Amino acid sequence: MKSLRGVVGLVLGWSLLSGVAVAAGPEVGGGVVKDANLVPVLVRFQGAPGKAERDLVRALGGTVNRSFQVVPAVAATMPQEALEALLQAPGVAAVEPDVEVQGHASAEYPWGVLRIGCEPLHLGTFVGATAPNLGAGVKVAVVDSGIDYNHIDLAAAYAGGYDFLNNDADPLDDNGHGTHVSGTIAAQINNAAVIGVAPGVDLYALKVLGANGSGSFSAIIAALDWCVANQIQVANFSLGSTTDPGTTVATAFANAANAGLVIIGSAGNSGAGVDTVGYPAKYTSVIAIGSTTSTNTLSSFSSTGPAVELAAPGSDIYSTLVGGGVGYMSGTSMAAPHVAGAAALVIATGLGDLNGNGLINDEVRTVLQQTAIDLGTAGRDNSFGFGLVDARAAVELAKAGGGTPPVRFDAPTNLAASLSSRTITLSWTDNANSETAFEIEQGTTKNGVVTWKLLASTAADIKTYTFTGSRGTFRYRVRARKGTSTYTTYSNEVSVTVR
Repeated sequence: MKSLRGVVGLVLGWSLLSGVAVAAGPEVGGGVVKDANLVPVLVRFQGAPGKAERDLVRALGGTVNRSFQVVPAVAATMPQEALEALLQAPGVAAVEPDVEVQGHASAEYPWGVLRIGCEPLHLGTFVGATAPNLGAGVKVAVVDSGIDYNHIDLAAAYAGGYDFLNNDADPLDDNGHGTHVSGTIAAQINNAAVIGVAPGVDLYALKVLGANGSGSFSAIIAALDWCVANQIQVANFSLGSTTDPGTTVATAFANAANAGLVIIGSAGNSGAGVDTVGYPAKYTSVIAIGSTTSTNTLSSFSSTGPAVELAAPGSDIYSTLVGGGVGYMSGTSMAAPHVAGAAALVIATGLGDLNGNGLINDEVRTVLQQTAIDLGTAGRDNSFGFGLVDARAAVELAKAGGGTPPVRFDAPTNLAASLSSRTITLSWTDNANSETAFEIEQGTTKNGVVTWKLLASTAADIKTYTFTGSRGTFRYRVRARKGTSTYTTYSNEVSVTVR
């Protein structure tokens, strides 16, 4: 019996491409023929194809584009209505679609950008979505060491800036810190390297740190002036000092916030203590950001104290580097731009001035607080503040006009597994805000059939599970549960082998 594999999918798949012309190159003369009714196929014969087989393809209106040696087949372009007749012809073993492939050098989502829920925002699959949210048109300034504005992932986002060290309009990064921060905010969806939280923003570089990574508060005040004068909406300060710079700097930040600027500041890398948060993050005008690891624990270096307002991924963050590359950095400097990008996405929803004070930066701040995922001690604490920033939940709440966050009960995604000796750690993205638990299932394969059993249940908002694995190869999947009998669909599956 001849193989029918792929034929139905071939016909249905291409029939959905309405209005798309498929180009076919004729064997002889003429240039390129364009016909929406032609589809590319692989035709496998029972023996090595020769003139008779090529003539068969031509007789049915097709064009042979190439023949192969490693398999008795030809690549052809055929009229869609001739596919069934070709399949039934003597000597034909299979007719299958010539499936399109893409290079694997495409951009990837760093774990932090996934963790705060950006992918559904970029795809437009969040609650209340009418289109993707990329932060388009929101003006974000990175007050740092400058930006490598020639980087393939940043060039399209770059909208200008200023160098306050050399007093010119060329804020090119000669340190690398600002470029890494900028990639987390705005790296483009362009199949190049990485993807940022808000790849549609207008990105501005305000250079206040030199090649050695240091600068002055006078340059920072000048950058605040520039932000207000140029109507910047979000400013990221992944920098700071353990020394209080005094009332003039504090007043400058307060006045910039009073002018409507959303100001994000890294809490500092002084580690835990009663109050180790630096300046300017310690100011009430600034949203101070602590750092988390991929397991939602506090990064060992992250400063703590009453000023910490939110937390975000900051350990082993993959982002853009000077010179066009990508690489890892850690610090609260890497956590802050996740929140700056999230703030831009909230602004892009068109969030209104709910309290009538003529500004929206206070509404943005409230939305980020209300939707944060509580970590550590219940309620606001000195390590995580209100919790881990959740860009998706914040956008959904802003889209709904503020108030109570919309109920979400979507399946977990991005299930991944790591193995150390016999210790298995599963991690996933939580796409629900109304679950009461997660259920982890383990699958055993025998004779091609997978039998699943419940391995463990976790509490709500948990995104990792670590256990000692049994010897052998097992599959794992996760789903969310609400109450005792309501479930989401399952996540993707992963396979782990313990030897």
